[in-house]
Amino acid sequence: MKKSLLTSLLIMLLPIFAFGQDCVTCHTEITPGAVIDWKLSKHFENEIGCESCHGDGHTSADDVDKVSLPTPEICATCHETQVTQYSAGKHALGWASYKAMPTTHALPMALADGQKGCGGCHKIGIKSEEEIRELKDAGSKFGHAACDACHTRHTFSVKEAQQPQACQTCHMGFDHPQWEMYSSSKHGVRYLLQQNGVISEEASAPTCQTCHMPEGNHEVRTAWGFLAVRLPLPEDPTWKADQITILQALGVLDPEGNPTARLDVVKAADVARLDQESFDKERNKMLAVCSDCHSENFAKGELAKGDDMIREADHLLAEAIRIIAGLYQDGVIPKPESYAYAFPDLLTFHDAPTVIEQTLFEMHLKHRMRAFQGTFHGNPDYALWYGWSEMVRDLAEIKEMAADLREKHQ
Repeated sequence: MKKSLLTSLLIMLLPIFAFGQDCVTCHTEITPGAVIDWKLSKHFENEIGCESCHGDGHTSADDVDKVSLPTPEICATCHETQVTQYSAGKHALGWASYKAMPTTHALPMALADGQKGCGGCHKIGIKSEEEIRELKDAGSKFGHAACDACHTRHTFSVKEAQQPQACQTCHMGFDHPQWEMYSSSKHGVRYLLQQNGVISEEASAPTCQTCHMPEGNHEVRTAWGFLAVRLPLPEDPTWKADQITILQALGVLDPEGNPTARLDVVKAADVARLDQESFDKERNKMLAVCSDCHSENFAKGELAKGDDMIREADHLLAEAIRIIAGLYQDGVIPKPESYAYAFPDLLTFHDAPTVIEQTLFEMHLKHRMRAFQGTFHGNPDYALWYGWSEMVRDLAEIKEMAADLREKHQ
């Protein structure tokens, strides 16, 4: 018995002696948690040592700067299919969309490239070598994150990344509270009960990944995109006019309705579907997922409600945009010099210069998001009270502030 136990122990330890021994000897003392996680990983089981991801340049405490940090290209050595899918999806463009925002540069470094704000989640996106060097110069040595944002190091667990909590860190809060919507929806409640062993593991209980990563596809897209604007424009004349107003306030159309240079940035960051084919592709993909549990007619009807919610929310938002654009045009409040056109810039976020413009910013990025995303995520409270109701109140405040400003101006 003792001999058998000793033999088993030696077999278990043999891979450590065969690969990464120098790393393990040192890091068992310095970062034992990382070593434990690695020993729990499939990498350990398959004799993937430290040097496979980190190179062999770092051998002591005196040459820490020579350690290589893995990029998606390193992961693609073994996981080519997943990296190819990821590279074609919206997560890969997270860094590009963050950098495309006009006032990103105004954030404190700790929030931006220091990754304690927007950069903390958007670092999942692919970066150029120059951007990686800039991050390192800013003191952020660990800003390469992509695969390890969901498959956290050093276990890189598939099972962990398949849990909805893997999405929670980034998909929550001010402008995209998907975690709060999902976890309190019937879908989310059933899955959390399943995790707790209350209902059977065989019961239908969809996760974020079930709907947005069908069959493990790492591309991860949605039909409407993040901003819920799209081309071609709707046939409904009122909704079409409202979407044009929103696109003008997003800076992608000029006052005459012509495309601007910012449209190229939106295209590059892939934050909107810009043709019917790409919209239909994602919508049909979602319908197929929903139809695993629901009838196709039910699924189509529920998704159509999300479309209707966008239309109704757009009407409120467009009216608010036009009110503030009118204040610029009449000289009641000054148009910021950085704005190319006489429209409020919805992408300036908290850097909008007046309270009425700040209210519009919240109406757009906080409450409109909740109205339509709450509908798509099957969460009535978010769709109504945190979304639609807030937008109605925002518009009332904007109207009242505009009237006061005009009275003072006269």
